[in-house]
Amino acid sequence: MAKTITFGIQKGGSSKTTTSGIISYLLAKDGYKVLAVDMDSQGNLTDLLTQKDLSFFEGKTILEAFKENNPKKYIYEVSENIHLLPSDDYLATLAKFLYRDYERKQKKDVNFLLKETLDHIKEEYDFVIIDTPPSLSEPMINAICASDEVVVLCESSKWAFTAIERFLETAIHAKMNYNPSLNITGVLRNLIDSRRTDSKAFANLIESQYSDIVFSTLIKRKAATGRISLNGFEGNDELTTALEEYLPFYEEMKKRVGIN
Repeated sequence: MAKTITFGIQKGGSSKTTTSGIISYLLAKDGYKVLAVDMDSQGNLTDLLTQKDLSFFEGKTILEAFKENNPKKYIYEVSENIHLLPSDDYLATLAKFLYRDYERKQKKDVNFLLKETLDHIKEEYDFVIIDTPPSLSEPMINAICASDEVVVLCESSKWAFTAIERFLETAIHAKMNYNPSLNITGVLRNLIDSRRTDSKAFANLIESQYSDIVFSTLIKRKAATGRISLNGFEGNDELTTALEEYLPFYEEMKKRVGIN
């Protein structure tokens, strides 16, 4: 069965999508078969991994997989080792489906729709990587309830710092009430600007406040990494430079989740 890892925080601009895409790529490069799941209606992970306009996936997304209870029809093959359950703007209507159809008609808990969907296909993959929206919502709760591991993403700002505790409270609540096997893998500090004293100060504050779970890796802001969204992973001449900051985190994360 695949190990499911969610990347999240209740704050935008914390590099959830970039990190989800990079980890999916690195796992696939190491020979693991990965299913990337885009649980954000913005569809940024879909865009990042496929470099296609979201209109290409209209009517062929995770929302349709939920409604038909048949994810296999909606999995897009990015490469041999990376498959994707794509998303688009229509995922914003998920709550309507959950409460009108899934809960009321099927008499099921709305927090387990993603888990139920992934259970159909988890045996076909080594890892499921889930990208989440930047707010407390049904897609985020479903992602946490479907996961074995959750990584908290945090850039160096006050609002991101205060969002860590709120996200951890959400994850702990899910663990206590819905998903007892959930493990909080750690807090990753990223988009750190080494030229700014305030950025370094927040990085140090996060390390001090969450010393028991913070990753030792600190990912600095780098232009080549930011341009992955434009250039993708295939045929990207600066990919090696773009991934440099993430390689130590990748190795650290593998140890924490039990990957040899």
